[in-house]
Amino acid sequence: MASEVLAHGGAAVAVYDRMPSVGRKFLLAGRGGLNLTHSEPLEAFLDRYGAQQAAHLRRAIEAFPPDALRAWSEELGQPTFVGSSGRVFPVSFKASPLLRAWLRRLAASGVDLKLRHHWTGWDGEGGPRFKGPDGPVSVQADAVVLALGGASWPKLGSDGGWVDVLAGVGVAVAPLKPANCGFTVAWSELFRTRFAGQPLKRIALAFGGEDMRGEAVITETGLEGGGIYALAAPLRETIDRTGEAVLHIALRPDLTPDELALRLAMPRAKQSLSNFLRKAAGLSPAAIGLLHEATLGAPTPLSAMAPEVLAALINAVPVRLTGTAPIARAISTAGGIAFDAVDDAFMLRGRPGVFAAGEMLDWEAPTGGYLLQASFATGAAAGRGALEWLAKRHA
Repeated sequence: MASEVLAHGGAAVAVYDRMPSVGRKFLLAGRGGLNLTHSEPLEAFLDRYGAQQAAHLRRAIEAFPPDALRAWSEELGQPTFVGSSGRVFPVSFKASPLLRAWLRRLAASGVDLKLRHHWTGWDGEGGPRFKGPDGPVSVQADAVVLALGGASWPKLGSDGGWVDVLAGVGVAVAPLKPANCGFTVAWSELFRTRFAGQPLKRIALAFGGEDMRGEAVITETGLEGGGIYALAAPLRETIDRTGEAVLHIALRPDLTPDELALRLAMPRAKQSLSNFLRKAAGLSPAAIGLLHEATLGAPTPLSAMAPEVLAALINAVPVRLTGTAPIARAISTAGGIAFDAVDDAFMLRGRPGVFAAGEMLDWEAPTGGYLLQASFATGAAAGRGALEWLAKRHA
């Protein structure tokens, strides 16, 4: 995005990419339909980043808002539509047609792609240095935009290796952490064996005063899924601070406690407890398994609980999270270059002429199009900043 802005502004641009082809993480994002952005009003949109992050991202997103991103996609032959949740997708529901059209337009603008070039820092004269396919390469440039990503899905090119390079020259960098990620739970062997891979559908999740409807998936090591990702930031921060976080899951959030208790007060007769819970409360086998898991070692077994007690448990099952899933499998990352280390144009204060954009910066976003939107917007802002820098240099 930065290269497009720079080329449009008349600069000669070369993009150095570590991988054999560009846009690999962009293509991965497209596997779920490529949720480009969200259709909600801009102020509500900005609120999704949290007050502190929104203050730093506001100018970039206001200059390149969701409507501009949708128009940009349409210019590239990929019109968009608004889904039932307000999320915005290309009509094709794919990333590859958009990326191909984008690369054709960049090539027509004179942007030169240099593949298999891994940025390793600066040479003795301050120019960017790369490990290229044929050995070390140094480049002289009037301006440089770094867009090296976070540390999730490292096989796609962004492994966070740039952190040590920038920290080594005095740039303040917050540690990279998983965002929109799964969490670990110390499941019993029986539960793990029987229910790993099973979904928990139409549930509600609650933590720290926040409630979220959604779904989750039981994994061998814990939980993941959209509902979990929406609460990932406060869960992660609590685990970092205290070593654990207790998430509460409502298995039948559509029923009030009284409605649920009334159903559970029906005679069980000769039914097994699992059959009774399946019929009376409409619980799936995985949900019933979760209830058993949550009450292992409890003084009162499920079968002996009063209807109102069992109803309360069903809609507030405590699950003790012990850690985050590995950062390599996270959708995105938190942490990165501190906003105090860049100016309003996203130029490094301690490195004039060097700009940074995207997940390199210290912000995070929930799923729903917010991550891609801010990445596009900060890329465009860094491109504009570099153009202004070039204009001053050549004035």
